Order: sequence, then structure tokens, then C-alpha cells
Amino acid sequence: MSNSTGDGESNALRAEIERLREEHRDLDVAIEALHRVGSVDQLQLQRLKKRKLTLRDRVSFLEDQLTPDIIA
Repeated sequence: MSNSTGDGESNALRAEIERLREEHRDLDVAIEALHRVGSVDQLQLQRLKKRKLTLRDRVSFLEDQLTPDIIA
């Protein structure tokens, strides 16, 4: 039996995951655009890549929150 608080929290987590994934895709586009321009600012590129990794880690964490604990 599910309660509305649990469902609400799950929906909020799913919405946050989707937002983070969208930001991650946007960073992919930005990084690719920097490469296409040719003169890549290495510091900016490094910051974008670090942000992508942070987003990926956060998405993984939130997805783990959605997975129910299974008692073996």
C-alpha cells in the first residue's frame, strides 16, 4: 500500500532527476560547441566537465533513493 507522501516524494525525485539529466545534456552541447569553435578555453572546459560529473553523481544518488531497500 502506498501513501501520498511517498508518492509525492517519488514524483519530486523523478522531476529532479529529469531536470538534472536535461542540464547534463545541455552541458554536452556546450562542450561540443566549444570543441567546434576551435579555440577551447581549457579552464572553462574543465569546469563544464566537472559539472557534468557532479550531475551524473547526483542523478545516481537520486535514482538510488527511488529504489526500495530489499532485505535479503
